[in-house]
Amino acid sequence: MSFTVEERGNLNSLNYRIFFKNAEGKYVSPFHDIPMYADESQNIFNMVVEVPRWTNAKMEIATKDPLNPVKQDMKKGKLRFVANVFPHKGYIWNYGAIPQTWEDPSHKDGDTGYCGDNDPIDVCEIGSKVHSRGDVIKVKVLGVLAMIDEGETDWKVIAINVEDPEANDLNNIGDVRRLKPGYLESTVDWFRRYKVPDGKPENQFAFNGEFKDKDFAIKVIKNTHNFWKDLISQKADAGELNCKNTCVSASDSPYFCSAEEAKAVVSGTSPPGDEEPIPSSVDKWFYYERK
Repeated sequence: MSFTVEERGNLNSLNYRIFFKNAEGKYVSPFHDIPMYADESQNIFNMVVEVPRWTNAKMEIATKDPLNPVKQDMKKGKLRFVANVFPHKGYIWNYGAIPQTWEDPSHKDGDTGYCGDNDPIDVCEIGSKVHSRGDVIKVKVLGVLAMIDEGETDWKVIAINVEDPEANDLNNIGDVRRLKPGYLESTVDWFRRYKVPDGKPENQFAFNGEFKDKDFAIKVIKNTHNFWKDLISQKADAGELNCKNTCVSASDSPYFCSAEEAKAVVSGTSPPGDEEPIPSSVDKWFYYERK
């Protein structure tokens, strides 16, 4: 199953959007229509790449917008770029999400003691290739980190593209620690401190910041898939989330989006245009002493 993207608006501007199409050229939601599994028998998952490694623009699946395009997050009316907290530059992995998952904000996690963050589950892909915004890649799960972000459970799955040259050597979180020394520690450090330049406190973690293994991670992903099933079948309160989809819901469902309606959604956005410059402030490096 393959997917392509259609970019609208101007990159590095408020109107930029990435819409997704399936192999038939039909517009789809990356939140709802792209299957969670690429190969269920092998526990291989699809990952939607939101942020390429080394970049700063905080791109994310727009869970509250029709068709859930990828767009840049905003803060106080301005585009959001993550800060470079020394020694890190931008995101240190390809960052994205597993489709058809949802961290239910009404469910208190039995392991962390906190409710979900109302988003698809996040993925840090640690392979050698820098992927592009909107890529849909097949990943093998290696482990998971439980971040507590402003009182919410925010799981961070560690995974690798199955087509990566290193994929055969990385099968569990211990392999990452052995073959990529320091990467896991840097991952915790990145998530702990990346909001501090914005005036926020350091993030905290369940399990004392220890990574859980592959089996635990897969269990967490499957749980969030069950929450998504409740969401898309209207058994859970969607709140402000937009659950419109073109492939999953029956035609008599209020969540069903026809091909004509989907085309209208895309046509209603800004036409493709030239890339806007990135503010020079994005390259600033922040230094502060670890607590």
